[in-house]
Amino acid sequence: MHSDHLRLDGVSRSYGERRVLSDVGFSVGRGQRVGLIGENGAGKSTLLRIIAGVEAPDHGVITRPLRTGILWQEVPFRPSDTVEDVFEDALAEVRAIERELDDAASALAHDPESPAAPERYAAALAAAERADIWGADARRDVLRDGLGVSALQLDRRLDEVSGGQRSRVALAALLLRRPDALLLDEPTNHLDDSAAEFLERQLRDWAGPVLFASHDRAFLDAVATGLVDLDAARAPHADSHASTASVTVFGGRFSEYLEHKASERDRWERQYADEQEELGRLRHAVAVTTRSVAHGRGPRDNDKFIHGFKGARNDQAIARRVHNAEGRLSVLEREQVRKPPAPLAFAGIPRGSQALGDESGLLVQAAGLAVAGRLAPLDLRVEPQTRLLVTGANGAGKSTLLALLAGRIGAGDGVLQRRRGLRVGLLEQDVRFPDAALPARAVYESVLGERRAEQVPLSGLGLIAPRDENRPVGALSVGQQRRLALALVIAKPPHLFLLDEPTNHLSLGLATDLEEALGTYPGAVVIASHDRWLRLRWTAAELHLHPVTDAALAPVAG
Repeated sequence: MHSDHLRLDGVSRSYGERRVLSDVGFSVGRGQRVGLIGENGAGKSTLLRIIAGVEAPDHGVITRPLRTGILWQEVPFRPSDTVEDVFEDALAEVRAIERELDDAASALAHDPESPAAPERYAAALAAAERADIWGADARRDVLRDGLGVSALQLDRRLDEVSGGQRSRVALAALLLRRPDALLLDEPTNHLDDSAAEFLERQLRDWAGPVLFASHDRAFLDAVATGLVDLDAARAPHADSHASTASVTVFGGRFSEYLEHKASERDRWERQYADEQEELGRLRHAVAVTTRSVAHGRGPRDNDKFIHGFKGARNDQAIARRVHNAEGRLSVLEREQVRKPPAPLAFAGIPRGSQALGDESGLLVQAAGLAVAGRLAPLDLRVEPQTRLLVTGANGAGKSTLLALLAGRIGAGDGVLQRRRGLRVGLLEQDVRFPDAALPARAVYESVLGERRAEQVPLSGLGLIAPRDENRPVGALSVGQQRRLALALVIAKPPHLFLLDEPTNHLSLGLATDLEEALGTYPGAVVIASHDRWLRLRWTAAELHLHPVTDAALAPVAG
C-alpha cells in the first residue's frame, strides 16, 4: 500500500524457530525523523528491509510512499562499477525525464500542427520542472562535497576506494535520488564531523518521513524527533525463551530516553523483587503457616465439647486462608513479570597476555612513516601502556596507519620498528569470515584453538547471546559479526590492540562498556575513530592526521 507516510501494523518475522520481530506497529509521518534503536540482532536491519519491500513479513501490513529509498550497510553495487555509475543510477528517473523532454521538443518541432505534440511537451516540461533536471548535476556536486567524496574521480572503480568512501558515495546517491521516504541503516558510520553535520542539515530539511537505525548518540540527539526501541529485554511479561522484539515508541530526544529507560529498568527490577518476595510469602503460607493450628495442646476432659466446636471453626478459617492464598499465588505465578535479563554487555578483557619480558621500553617506533597518496609522513612511539586516539578527516590515513602497525601492509617510506615477539591485534571496520556457514562458536574455537576457547569461553565474554552462538556467522547481523571479531581479539589479548572505528555497528551500551574496559587493558591501545561522543570523553594522547595534500602532521597532544 502507498501513502505519504510510513505505517506498520502487526509486522512479524521469523527465521526458522527464531523470532526476530513480533507484532511491530508504529508510524512515521511527513517531516518526522524517527530513530530505530536496540541491541545488535534485535531486528533493525530486518525491519528496514521489510519496510523497503525487499523482504516480506510473515504477518502484518505495511504502508509506505511509492518512492521509498533505503541506504544499506553494504553497498549494493558491483566492484567493477564506477562512482559515476552509482550517481547515474540515482539519476535514472531524472535522465528519463530529460530524454522525454528532448523527444517531446523534437516531436513538436517536426510536427507543430499535431494536437498531441504541444500537450506532450507541456507535460514533459512540467515533469522536468518538478524534478529540477537542470540542477541535478549541481545537486550531485553539493552532495559529493558535503559528504566528503568530491575528491574521488567519477571514473574511479568502487573496488579502488575504501569501504567508508563507498558508503558515502551510496549515501550521496540516495539523497540525490530524492525519494519521498528515507530508510537509513547506520548512516553516520563512515562520516567525519563535517559530513555528519551536513547530513543532519539534509535530514532536518527533508519533507517526507525518515526512519533510520543508528548507534550514534550525538546524531540521534541532533536529528531524531522520536524513537522506536526494538529491545527484547523490554517485554516484562514475555516468554523468557522467546527472542521477541517489543516495540517502545518514545516521542522525545535520545538523551531524555536514556533517562526514561533507566527509570523504567529500576521500576521493573523493583517490581520483580517485590513480586518474588510476595511469591515466597504466599508459598510459605500455603505450605506451612495456613495449615498450622494456633493451639498446640489437646483438649482437657471438661472442655472437649467447646474445643471441638472452636476447632471446627478454626479448620474453616484455615481452609479459607489456604484457599485465598492459593488463589493469589496462582494469579501471581501466572501474571508475574519475568526476571529482568542481564544486558548483553562487554564482560571485560581477559587477562593472561603473554609477557614480553621487560614491561618498559617501546613496542613500536616509527620515523617518517608514510604511504604515497594515503598517509603523510609521521613519527610515532608506542609504549606498553600507550593510549592513543587517532583522528582526522576521511582519507587522512587512519585505517592505513593501523594497517601499517598491524603489518597488514608494508611501509612505503620511512622506518617502522616493532619489538621482537610483539603480538598485534586489529579490529577492522569491515569484518569478513572466510566460511559464512560455520557457526559462531566453531569460528571462535578454530581461531583461538580448543584450549584457549575452553579457558575463555565465548559465552563468558557477553558479546554474543547464547542463542546465537550456534548460528552460521553469515546469518548474524553486521553488528553481531563485529562482536564476534572483537571476541576473537580480546579472548587472547595482544600486546598492542588496534581498533578501527570500534563503536561502528555496536549497540550504545556495548560501545560504552568497551570504552571503559579499554582503560584497564593490559597492553597498549590505539583507536582510530570519528565517534564524537568518544572523542569528547577522551583524556589520553591524541594524534590528528591531515590528508596527504595538506600540511604536515599536527603534533601529538598529551
